[in-house]
Amino acid sequence: MKYLDIPPLQRLNAFLKSVDVGEYVLMGDLEAYSCKLAGLDKKLSKSLDAEVQTGSSPLELSASPVGPLAESSSRKTLIYLILTMNHIYPDHDFSLLRAHHFQKEETVSKAEEAIDSHLLEVSKVWAKTPGLGESPFLECLWSSVDEAIFLKECDVYSYKSDLETDPFGDEASIWSFHYFFYNKKMKRILYFGCRAVSKQAADEATDTSSKYDRYNQDDTDDDSDRYGMATEMDV
Repeated sequence: MKYLDIPPLQRLNAFLKSVDVGEYVLMGDLEAYSCKLAGLDKKLSKSLDAEVQTGSSPLELSASPVGPLAESSSRKTLIYLILTMNHIYPDHDFSLLRAHHFQKEETVSKAEEAIDSHLLEVSKVWAKTPGLGESPFLECLWSSVDEAIFLKECDVYSYKSDLETDPFGDEASIWSFHYFFYNKKMKRILYFGCRAVSKQAADEATDTSSKYDRYNQDDTDDDSDRYGMATEMDV
């Protein structure tokens, strides 16, 4: 799958990476991908397709949240959902996910309503942020998403975290949501996931990250001094 560089989404994604809403910090990901497979994705797709066919129950083969798994189109949908998760969270392997880990939403509007209800406090922060609040957050969000994926043509799926084998179930998490907007005609999928994390845990994570960055920076500087002469000689 190929990450799609869409400026309006990048702007929103940068804002959503860490939003302090007072009681908690919201951490979000908003990214779109092409469903054209190549390289490792293509190889994994073939192995997943075989595993899904042989490992699914008769009931799943006839009906599942992504459609009858006896049909190749339904298996492709499941594989795209799995691969998208792998791309967005590369430190975790979602290859063991199956159709029952997902749910097909009744309508796009139902998904929009659920997302909007979680992001009311985020909208207030957006409005107060210089350079961002010229238009309402939710208006910017959905116009950008529609531009990227054309919502009227989408099927919407959600991932239900099992809180154990994914990155969303640590003790610091208060709530989370994970939606996939899949446009078969465009061969695109857009993922929008957010989780609320306690402020204390978020601060600790930031401190740890800062220390790690300083440690790496020191190592990099040392390595540059130590190996600078060799590099020059190589050149």
